[in-house]
Amino acid sequence: MKIALIITGSIILIIVTFLLIISALFKKNMKNYTPEDDSKKLLILDDNNFTEKTSKGIVLVDFWAAWCQPCRILGPIINELAEEIDQAKIAKLNIDENRTIANKYHIKSIPTIIIFKDGKQIERISGIKPKHYLKKIIDKAVNDN
Repeated sequence: MKIALIITGSIILIIVTFLLIISALFKKNMKNYTPEDDSKKLLILDDNNFTEKTSKGIVLVDFWAAWCQPCRILGPIINELAEEIDQAKIAKLNIDENRTIANKYHIKSIPTIIIFKDGKQIERISGIKPKHYLKKIIDKAVNDN
C-alpha cells in the first residue's frame, strides 16, 4: 500500500512538473506574438474578400480571435508558413470581426484551420498543430489532383 502511494505521488509530481514546463513555454511564445507582427505574405481575410481570395488555388485559413490563447500560440507558426510556403496562400480570419464567414463554416472552436482548394473545403483541423504537420497537409493538397 505504501509503495502504491509513493508511486502515485511520484507520477502526480512528474505530471505537474511537465505541465508547468509546457505552460512556461507557451507563455513565452504568447508574450512575443501580436497580430501586428504578422508576415507581409500573410493574407488577412474578412467577410468581404473571403470568397474572392479562397476561390483559386490552395489556401490555408486560420480562424482565430485575439482573446484566444491557443490562437496566439499558433500565430507564429502561421506566420512562418506564410514566409516558407510558395505553392499555397496562407491566410487568417478574425472570427470576432467576421462572423458571417465564421458562421458559414460552422466555426465552433478556435483555432480552426481550413484548407480550401479552388474555393472548396478539403481539410479541417482544430487546435494547435506543429508546422511540419501543417506543411504535410498543404503538400498533400497541392499534389492531389
